[in-house]
Amino acid sequence: MKKIVVLMGGTSNEREVSLKSGAAVEKALRESGYDVEPVVLEHDSLESLPADTKLAFIALHGGYGENGGVQADLDKLGISYTGPGAAASRVAMDKVLTKQALQEADVPTAPFEILKEGDKLKNLSFPVVVKPPREGSSFGLSKVSRPEDLAAAVQDACLADGSGDALVEAYIPGREWTVGVLGGEALPLIEILAPDGWYGFEEKYTKDVTQFAIPEGLEDQPLIAKAQCYAMLTCKALGCRGVSRVDFRVSPEGGLFVLEVNTIPGMTSTSLLPLAAAKAGITFNELCSKLVELAAYD
Repeated sequence: MKKIVVLMGGTSNEREVSLKSGAAVEKALRESGYDVEPVVLEHDSLESLPADTKLAFIALHGGYGENGGVQADLDKLGISYTGPGAAASRVAMDKVLTKQALQEADVPTAPFEILKEGDKLKNLSFPVVVKPPREGSSFGLSKVSRPEDLAAAVQDACLADGSGDALVEAYIPGREWTVGVLGGEALPLIEILAPDGWYGFEEKYTKDVTQFAIPEGLEDQPLIAKAQCYAMLTCKALGCRGVSRVDFRVSPEGGLFVLEVNTIPGMTSTSLLPLAAAKAGITFNELCSKLVELAAYD
């Protein structure tokens, strides 16, 4: 049997979440009969990778795990791995490049501007959402309703990923939806019911603060089907394979706007991808095994 290494930890702001995802994946794969070895990365390199590794399950969130770095290093070693390849990961991790790819594919996304510290808005009006272009899990994310609060939010976003830029989007009021895409097929859609409609870091990772639902009303079904189509089109436009998760805002008028793509979705007790898979009749252990089956390298 092939040895599967579960890569977790890393140096990004999401290290602790990665450790939780990795531990859950390791347990699931062991229970499914795989030969599994956890590898906790302390640096952005594969120097601690066992020599007999045949396949890597990537449970690294943010940074090296999602920006194409670990994927490129695994490609050089000829080791198969879960999730999208290096090129798709680089695009998906960069929210600006993602938006450009969405625009080219005619997938709707929120209007945006790129600001540096000291810049003012040119075309957008308040409220806006300010986020780092190359960071995940809501680090450096702010909703800004007043002009006097913009500078601090832009500074936080610029510092969060060290890029010196902040992505500023028009705030889309309404609902928040997410669609997982597994092996090219959309999973059931999940609605995120966060307090006051804001899904920030605390709301994302504090258990029981945010509720999740599977919209099943007949009135939602046409829009749900459209969102699932957009999610699959988004993954195709970015070149994502394996599994990814596409996040949406839904305006009160029923407009769909893709916010971003997560190429290494969380695999913790509060994570959305396992919840969607469960609704589709796929257990957590089966989900992890399916990702192993879909593993490849560029």
